Amino acid sequence: MFVYFTLDGGDHGTDAQREAIFQAERILEAELEQTGLGEIEGNEFGAGQAALFAYGPDADALFAAMEPQLRMVPPRPAYALLRYGGPDKPRTRIDL
Repeated sequence: MFVYFTLDGGDHGTDAQREAIFQAERILEAELEQTGLGEIEGNEFGAGQAALFAYGPDADALFAAMEPQLRMVPPRPAYALLRYGGPDKPRTRIDL
């Protein structure tokens, strides 16, 4: 699963936006470790966008576990791409 946030304040967003995303990432890492549904694999900032990367065996269950926290992260617009298998497999976009 990939989650994308639109940033303002330059290519890498504002300090507050970056901290909000880092804080959500820490919370999500702990939640996913506890549930065993998957893991956060990292983030990427640039070109006015931030991305979080998460992987697990069930994209729908992974998103369901992460959704409440993701909806609290302020940079908007934002969306999640749920991928069902490898890069050539279908994806579902969910606006946050």
